[in-house]
Amino acid sequence: MQRVAIIGGSKGIGFAILQKLVEQNQVSNVSRSIPNLKHVNLTHHSSDVLIDDLPEIEALNTLIYCPGSINLKPISRLSLDDFKKDFEINVLGAVKTIQHYLPVLKKGNNPSILLFSTVACKLGMPFHASIAVAKSGIEGLVKSLGAELAPTIRVNAIAPTITDTELAAKLLRNEKMIENMEQRHPLKKYLQPNEVAEMADFLISEKAASISGQIFELDCGIVSFKI
Repeated sequence: MQRVAIIGGSKGIGFAILQKLVEQNQVSNVSRSIPNLKHVNLTHHSSDVLIDDLPEIEALNTLIYCPGSINLKPISRLSLDDFKKDFEINVLGAVKTIQHYLPVLKKGNNPSILLFSTVACKLGMPFHASIAVAKSGIEGLVKSLGAELAPTIRVNAIAPTITDTELAAKLLRNEKMIENMEQRHPLKKYLQPNEVAEMADFLISEKAASISGQIFELDCGIVSFKI
């Protein structure tokens, strides 16, 4: 049984990961809101990662940082504050969390860190300037820390395409938008949170013991194929 800390496990992809892992692992969730789930293996800590001090966790094998943003605007409407906020949520929050839990992670069994990017880092998409900048920072962090922390701690990231979560609700708010989103992807679908959770479960497991410094695109074909 692993000891896992999930930052942002109360909603969306983070909650799907929490649901996937909590049956077989000791999970500590750190988020502003309480997840709609109670389990003997789950401990919740109410905390805003950008403002509050992070809780102390005595033992840890895996750290998963889930907070993100979808701030889609033309460059002419993106303020410097927009860029700063997206960078703080996606990158600085992850850095703060990693620095805080690194000493205890180093003592874990096959320890690993899992972060989140986006397909918009590889595929040029209009209106994605701010989030693509922030998530590109995450990809650089994965590569740099993967090298720095080897061989002790593995570091990887998942880069999903649009996923059916509350964060993406504005992009999937009616049947026409849903159909258009499906048709944009070569596999004629977009992601469900549980699919991302399955990949997360694999990457933190012993099955992925030889994988580090990698960005895994769950893209439904949109980055890889032109059909």
